Amino acid sequence: MNHNLAKVSLGFFPTPLIELKRLSAKLNGPKIFMKRDDNTGLALGGNKTRKLEYIMGDALAKGADTVITAGAIQSNHCRQTAGAAASLGLECHLVLGGAEPEQPQGNLLLDKIYGCHIHWAGENRKGEDIPELVERLKTQGKTPYVIPYGGSNELGAAAFVAAYEELESQRQSLNVNFTHIVFASSSGATHAGLMLGNKIVDNGCQIVGINIDKGEMDKVPFDQHIITLANNTAQLINADFSFTADDLILNSDYVGEGYGVIGELENEAIAMTAQNEGILLDPVYTGRAMGGLIDMIRSGDIKQTDSVLFWHTGGAPALFAYADDLTV
Repeated sequence: MNHNLAKVSLGFFPTPLIELKRLSAKLNGPKIFMKRDDNTGLALGGNKTRKLEYIMGDALAKGADTVITAGAIQSNHCRQTAGAAASLGLECHLVLGGAEPEQPQGNLLLDKIYGCHIHWAGENRKGEDIPELVERLKTQGKTPYVIPYGGSNELGAAAFVAAYEELESQRQSLNVNFTHIVFASSSGATHAGLMLGNKIVDNGCQIVGINIDKGEMDKVPFDQHIITLANNTAQLINADFSFTADDLILNSDYVGEGYGVIGELENEAIAMTAQNEGILLDPVYTGRAMGGLIDMIRSGDIKQTDSVLFWHTGGAPALFAYADDLTV
């Protein structure tokens, strides 16, 4: 990747690439591999660590002493931002959707352990209240830096171009060709970065995002947001590629009742992956994405002769907050 972006070290890379032989046999399906970004090491792991290495690098380069970001009450991004801020000596403010529960669980408990300042925002889980907070912190003499929802800007996407290059090295070592890369697509940067990385490497793989949220990004339709982000990231890293709607695979068949609503699809995927591979998925993102992959294998959309990579983006701490919705 051709760039001069500021970066800090926050995680353990490369993350493992493994084959899920028992799950594949259970499904009588294709070869299934998994990229274990749940093992990035920061704040119990997850894919946001990659993005935060570039985003926090930029924050420090700009002289920030405080970072602000937003998310749902069980946001994996907010939890990893909290851990990154603590490790770098930065003050951290989280603007979380909903209202404060009586008992913090899962990611919220970890946010509190990291010593974050938490601001409750009701229905606004995507940072709508951040501008007011920025001004308030500035009047207190702080130098705040706003991290976008999900860490999904050009810096976050550039991190996943680098992640794709990391994967390519591992793929060559294993001498395997992936027909599909399947992952949870939520705020856009992971998807945009993998699309761009795939275009740069050019090995003919399908980049399949499983949409987990009915919402928009900054009042822009989500599919258009991903394409714009991919194009802007290409410019940032001096990659001579452009994307249109024809380049995007965003599967919205598995959104169900919406963001964070756990159903049979997620429950089966979590149980099947745990009981066949000993690997924990999360109820909001990877559980839904794996449920989508399982369904695509059963329906024949992904064939027995294919080789699929599932990108595990982390999130297992949220399991503890969804105990009432899990069929165990």
